[in-house]
Amino acid sequence: MDCVFCAVVAGAEPAHLVLEEEAAVAFLDRRPLFPGHALVVPRAHHRTLADLPAAEVGPFFLCVQRVAAAVEEALGAAGSFVAANNRISQSVPHLHVHVVPRNPKDGLRGFFWPRRTYSDEAEAAAVAGRLREALRRTG
Repeated sequence: MDCVFCAVVAGAEPAHLVLEEEAAVAFLDRRPLFPGHALVVPRAHHRTLADLPAAEVGPFFLCVQRVAAAVEEALGAAGSFVAANNRISQSVPHLHVHVVPRNPKDGLRGFFWPRRTYSDEAEAAAVAGRLREALRRTG
């Protein structure tokens, strides 16, 4: 198999599985930010969130929700960070959601990149308009 996550789902690649459902499989990240950092992947190969069929989004994210709750409960974490990359910074081209346990003063600083503000309300309104137009086109 070319995709390491497909191999994990198929049982051909070893992993520390934490959830096996019809919609998704979750396993520990091999290079965790903190112990308990898990990855949730759909069973079928879909590269990005946009590629996941609409009917599968709900069941998939119910699994993400369950893993996030379990990470917090099992590890006594105060919260969790839940995120997915689409293409950029996506080390494996198979949709995966990171679920990372979080605690105050754990060393992570919000997102991992610098943030900026819009130059003014007009710029923000223009960007929002572009997004609304794209959403209209894609239905």
